[in-house]
Amino acid sequence: MKDKIMNFPLIRFIINLRICQWAANNPVLSRFCNYEVISYLVCGVLTTIVSYVSYFLVRIFSGVLISQCISWVLAVAFAYVSNKIFVFLSDDWSVPVLKKELIPFLSCRIFSFFVDTAFMEITVSLLCWNEPAMKLLSNVFVLLINYIGSKLLVFKKRS
Repeated sequence: MKDKIMNFPLIRFIINLRICQWAANNPVLSRFCNYEVISYLVCGVLTTIVSYVSYFLVRIFSGVLISQCISWVLAVAFAYVSNKIFVFLSDDWSVPVLKKELIPFLSCRIFSFFVDTAFMEITVSLLCWNEPAMKLLSNVFVLLINYIGSKLLVFKKRS
């Protein structure tokens, strides 16, 4: 599966970018130019799009908090499936494995949800900063928090 994903046109395009080639030859940055990081970034961008689009679709009819909650649920469901299948290549869907993965996954996502929500409430509701820009910036922070949690707690290699 990893080989099929690596040959997907979007992934090939990203790998062939000059900055990725430069990073791959840099001793420090080469640690971040691997399948897991690149596929996580692609899935993270797609999850961000799910979050961003669903937030503003719900925002048409509702307030910031309700929009935030609904977009979070949709993004988390998308993120779990895409991370499990494409990033961490976890193909075991048995109930014991799902329990081991879902509880820490949801815990990490709940933490990042509160970070995201607090950031949005402070920057948009209190400070009246640009809502689309703040939502995008917030999603960057969430992406980093969620990768660290997924890597260290959820999909860690078990012996």
